[in-house]
Amino acid sequence: MSSLPVSDSPQSPENMPFAAPCRSLETTAPLRWLRLAWADMARAPRLSLTYGAVLMTFSILISYFTWRFGTLALYIGLASGFVFIGPVLAVGLYSISRQLGKGLTPVMGYCLREGTHHIRELLVLGIILLVVLLVWARAAATVHVFFPAEPDPGLDQLLPFLVIGSVVGLVFAAIVFAASAFSLPMILDRKVDAITASVTSINAVLRNRKPMLLWAAIIGLSVLLGFATACIGFAVLLPLIGHATWHAYQETIDAAAWPPGSADSAA
Repeated sequence: MSSLPVSDSPQSPENMPFAAPCRSLETTAPLRWLRLAWADMARAPRLSLTYGAVLMTFSILISYFTWRFGTLALYIGLASGFVFIGPVLAVGLYSISRQLGKGLTPVMGYCLREGTHHIRELLVLGIILLVVLLVWARAAATVHVFFPAEPDPGLDQLLPFLVIGSVVGLVFAAIVFAASAFSLPMILDRKVDAITASVTSINAVLRNRKPMLLWAAIIGLSVLLGFATACIGFAVLLPLIGHATWHAYQETIDAAAWPPGSADSAA
């Protein structure tokens, strides 16, 4: 019995939708994601906090070397942008929540295997985010020219610098947040390319503006709290946000049209 050509297969790239459909969310949905994330941390505390300690150490190193060798504007740009490369670093946390959802006991080996199975698309998306982050840092350094030359400037003199810097930062933040909110969990969960996952994420964010604004505010507040505690708070906050991101994807994106990730068949 002859099989269909690959291009005629329902799950061939030519026959796949341009983006996965999304569900409508109520405004308070992010609060539910946080509750589910906390439950995941309680079920796998050692693995989650170990991952959090690694991310905390990474954030401390970035902060130290940027502050030691860069300008204040570069530090602000990289520090605020760290949250947007955080999703790439948090792939293991998505895997932990994914394993818990399948009734498995999470193990680091499975997390690593899932990451390697999707390494190409994760790298593509990671490089895109890194390029945007570098452009953001450059923009932050350029905005520094608006900083007053006086040794002790007043608020009225600082206002143009603060307004322009905030607008530039918000533009970059909105673009990268929309592209990365759901794309990385989708890449981990399904056999999907980085562009499709990014378009899916942007579409879902635009169709759920109110809950996603709340989610962005929660992430931003977590980053501020993390830096306010000399990055120590990241040991708990980053795993919490990572687990919640997985539940956000599960609740929002209908990716059933794409085949499961290859780690499932290897398990």
